[in-house]
Amino acid sequence: MSVDTRPTVALDLQRIGGRIGAEIRGVDLRSELDDAVFAEIRAALLAHKALVFRGQHLDDEQQLRFAARFGPLTTAHPTVPSVEGRPNILPVEGDEGVRANQWHTDVTFVQSPPSVSTLRADVIPPYGGNTLIANTAAAYQDLPEPLRVLADSLQAVHTNDYDYVQPQFATEEAAEYHKVFVSRRYQTAHPVVRVHPESGERGLFIGGFAQRIVGLSGTESRDILRLLQAYVTRPENVLRVQWNVGDVVVFDNRITQHYAPDDYGTQPRKLFRVTVAGDVPAGIDGRPSQILEGDAADHYTPGR
Repeated sequence: MSVDTRPTVALDLQRIGGRIGAEIRGVDLRSELDDAVFAEIRAALLAHKALVFRGQHLDDEQQLRFAARFGPLTTAHPTVPSVEGRPNILPVEGDEGVRANQWHTDVTFVQSPPSVSTLRADVIPPYGGNTLIANTAAAYQDLPEPLRVLADSLQAVHTNDYDYVQPQFATEEAAEYHKVFVSRRYQTAHPVVRVHPESGERGLFIGGFAQRIVGLSGTESRDILRLLQAYVTRPENVLRVQWNVGDVVVFDNRITQHYAPDDYGTQPRKLFRVTVAGDVPAGIDGRPSQILEGDAADHYTPGR
């Protein structure tokens, strides 16, 4: 039997949440990372679900290079335009009414949502503007056994076409953003409990794009999704990231949700997101997700 004699690297890693999150220090993401160092970062992401790297100050190319270590990149978004000249980078900014102030997992309305999301902070308000990230595996473990059995059997329809803008923010700009967001309509049936393709963990795969349960009425769907979602957002399952300019955050999109509270008024806030192509989710019975409306979004995941 062969023995792996490759050296291991001890990262300077500090847990920052009881159930999710770690900060990694002493690593310069602007440089080419040694394979052994990156292997430890990848293992840390699987273990802790979300990683914070302070004061990295990456440029576009450096963020793209780092994200690509996790796998082939998606383009910026299936419908929303990228940074000009940078098809893989999504600007994350917006006026009130077009902010991501709801719990969600990135781009779950397509059949193959991203596996990993990377964010870098460019402009941060003097207060507010944090990002909350939740561990959906811990949420699943928290479920009482009868709810777990129920969740195991369900599929939810995720779509980008729903009314997510609060009435007080129903501005012309918000309406235009929504028009762009749904310029291609997608509906995909995903398992409510997804098996992580690397760790084998089970997590609740729901969030804001999940609008109904297959086979149930709208009222029944809302009640069940609200009940399950309450376990995801329990405080013990949530990490709050307080941003500084130059910080980089990476989270495993297959087993987390996130939320950007709209608590900074009219102050500017700008992040840049690069995502890594993912596989087709599968439930505990092995059934893969199914497209109900739209295409396979091959324009979005060209490296798949």
